[in-house]
This record gives sequence, C-alpha cells and structure tokens, in this order.
Amino acid sequence: MHASFNKLTRRLCGVLVLAGSCGSGAFAHHGWTWADGEQTTLEGTIESISMAPPHPKLQVQSAQGQSWQVDLGNPSQTERSGFTGQTAKVGDRITVLGNRAQDHKVQHMKAVRITLDGKRYDMYPERIKE
Repeated sequence: MHASFNKLTRRLCGVLVLAGSCGSGAFAHHGWTWADGEQTTLEGTIESISMAPPHPKLQVQSAQGQSWQVDLGNPSQTERSGFTGQTAKVGDRITVLGNRAQDHKVQHMKAVRITLDGKRYDMYPERIKE
C-alpha cells in the first residue's frame, strides 16, 4: 500500500506541475498585462501571416528595418473584424495601432486595429484610443 501511495502521489504531483505550467503560459500569453497602456502606431510591410490559434499574427518589417511580431485578436475576433487569411499578402503595406510590449527591447505588439489599403480592421474596437 505504501509503494502504491507514493506512486499515486508522484503522478498527482506530475499532473499538477504540468497543469500549472500550462496555465501560467496561457496566462502570460493572453490578456494585456505584458503590454504598455499607451497605444502606438507601426507602419511597415507584411513579412509573414499566420492565422493559426491561439492568436493570428503578422510579422511586419518597420520603415526602420526592424521585424515586429503583431498579435491580432483570437481567430473568431479577427474574422469578425473582416480580416481573414486572404485579406492581405506578404509585401502589403500596413499600419498597426496597438500596444507594444512593456519591454521595449522586444519588437512585439498587440493590435487593436490594422489598416490595409485604407480599410480598417478593428480587432478590439472597445480598446481603441484616438
């Protein structure tokens, strides 16, 4: 009984560690706590497009030559904004309004709106500050 109790305890601990690491990764990824409260604009050219969950994202090369990761809304939010995998293509010029990472050494931001060919796609309309 003692050996099976230890085996069960180890399994339970392993499951809890795994669940905790998954939860902390999800917590770190979702939400806005990692981003500045102030919004900024990024203008550049799309280098790549990924519509894969949990968040579609773009790689955008800025006019200064930096490559930025731009997170969009979740897949259904992004689609509701009118932006789909066929909306843009690599090489298109884009303007992103969003919140950049608090660590300004990192070129990463979360878009609240993207503008492509004069058309606006609002990922988070309730968060737009103009």
